Amino acid sequence: MTEQRPTGFWNARMRRDIVLIWLAWALLMTGYQAFVRARFDLARPDNALDWTASWTNADSLKRHPYLSSPVLAGHAAYDSEFYISIALRGYDDPTIRAVGPKSTADAPQESLKGDEPTWISLNRAFFPGYPLAMGVLARPIMATGIDPIGSAVVAGVIVSMLGTLGAMAAIADLAGAAAGGAAGSGEARGDGVRAAFYLLIWPAAVFLAQVYSEGLFLGLSFGALAMMRRDRWGWAAALAVGAVFTRATGFLLLVPFGWAFLIGGARRSAGRALLALSPGFAYLVWRWLFGKDFDFTEIHYFGRFPFDLGKSWDAWSDAVQTLLAGEGPPRAYMLCEFVGVAAGLVTSAMLWRRDKALTLYGLAIFVVALTSGAALGMHRYVLSMPSMFLVPVVLGRGAAFDRIWTLANTLGLAALTLAFSFGFWAG
Repeated sequence: MTEQRPTGFWNARMRRDIVLIWLAWALLMTGYQAFVRARFDLARPDNALDWTASWTNADSLKRHPYLSSPVLAGHAAYDSEFYISIALRGYDDPTIRAVGPKSTADAPQESLKGDEPTWISLNRAFFPGYPLAMGVLARPIMATGIDPIGSAVVAGVIVSMLGTLGAMAAIADLAGAAAGGAAGSGEARGDGVRAAFYLLIWPAAVFLAQVYSEGLFLGLSFGALAMMRRDRWGWAAALAVGAVFTRATGFLLLVPFGWAFLIGGARRSAGRALLALSPGFAYLVWRWLFGKDFDFTEIHYFGRFPFDLGKSWDAWSDAVQTLLAGEGPPRAYMLCEFVGVAAGLVTSAMLWRRDKALTLYGLAIFVVALTSGAALGMHRYVLSMPSMFLVPVVLGRGAAFDRIWTLANTLGLAALTLAFSFGFWAG
């Protein structure tokens, strides 16, 4: 029998608080990005990494037309172009770049898909869940007179922000239920709201308000974990399948699902076993539909693939050297990477005794990202680790930690949001 989670902390006040915080965050993020673009003009190009200069020089938008819409300017950069392309024109959009058979990550062979129809579109490196949701929402937005690219941007931001609201509710449920098991509902409500708030202020939470898939993925994956904990396996499986089709690490939900079913005390039956295995089944379907082309683009263009230990060692060794003796912009950016690594490891160690299933899930995400062949995005990838919010929320019961954590995170969020708003590299 799975452990019964208290529900008394979920009342109208808690729901209202979370919705109001989310609404204020959505408005403030949108307003802040418009403000900084009106107030500042960053010197180009961005030299944070050896390749970011070519993406941020004066002519970069001419090479990336899907990033040039003035609608919600600053909310689409880098990978956003692929999501917009898929949403509007599908995976084989002739105007997006494609990878040739002789391509390598160090010497990419690329051309427009329309010019080389047999080559593999870079869109194939991105999962379908998020751009599909964008495409569905973009159609009615176009009917208002907004151009197609602008409509897709608006749709992407809405999907991201709604996904974030779901993630807030789910992480609040996980945090509040844990507190409710050992304390009164008042403390549980406080933990729940604080966890939802901490999710919004982690510096890489900037991506939750952009045309990026993080917001939807967190809503689906955290929702699946919350439903699993409430012994609602049908909902947990449905959300997990959605997560698998949104980001590559969705299949790792097999870890907490398997733990709950085999070790965590869940009622066992053939039906529940199938539901617990749903992330694996969904992943096999995705591999059948997209896997071959995904692997090719990831390896031969982006230079990333899980458990590439040799390449990862070299990348992180270089990152350490940059952190210790690099120039200003690269050194400052690598600090973000190592803060993400440290936060993921420390919070996992602190959560282990209280919740082994969620800790193992987070560590699985951490290891896949860490060994993918590039020292990039760790502060963004750790957003998917529940420990990042379940551990600080307990420490945040103390007023001093709560204020310090909030201040430190908010300053980091402001810096990364400023960078992203101008198309500079934020992770």
